[in-house]
Formats: sequence, C-alpha cells, structure tokens
Amino acid sequence: MTLSEKTWVGIGLAGQFFFTMRFVVQWIATERKRRSVIPESFWYFSIFGSLILLVYSLYRKDPVFILGQAFGSTVYVRNLFFIHKEKKDAAA
Repeated sequence: MTLSEKTWVGIGLAGQFFFTMRFVVQWIATERKRRSVIPESFWYFSIFGSLILLVYSLYRKDPVFILGQAFGSTVYVRNLFFIHKEKKDAAA
C-alpha cells in the first residue's frame, strides 16, 4: 500500500514546520537581545542556500520547499541587519 500524494505533501509540510521552528526560536532570541546571536557567515550561507533552493523548488513546483525557503530568507536578512547595525554602533 502506498501513501497518496496529498499524504506525502502533508508529511513534508510537517517536517518543514519542525525545521522552520529552529529558526523561529533563534529569531526570537535575536529579537530579544537586539543583536544576532549566530556568526555572520552563517547568515550569508543561509541566504545564498535558501535562494538557490527557492529557485529549485519553484522549478520543481514543490509547495513544501517554496514555503520553507521563502520564510527563511526573511529571517536571514533580518539577522544581517542586526549584525551591520551592531558594527555601525560599535564604530560610532
């Protein structure tokens, strides 16, 4: 017996939800401290990887990966904002 396509999409969405929650937890921690709590290079790799995967997922027309990669990019850019703000404030 095989699972239906809708069931697999549901499984994929559930997996994406749990994967995304690690970024939500990190994002909340960063917002509370008003600075990034992860090294800067992590965010650059995350942005580039996320954009590449978003393009791939659009090509594949995969709603699970499209949703996950689109949300993640927002978090990555926000953390880079805090890093650059902190550097600017420290230089002043």
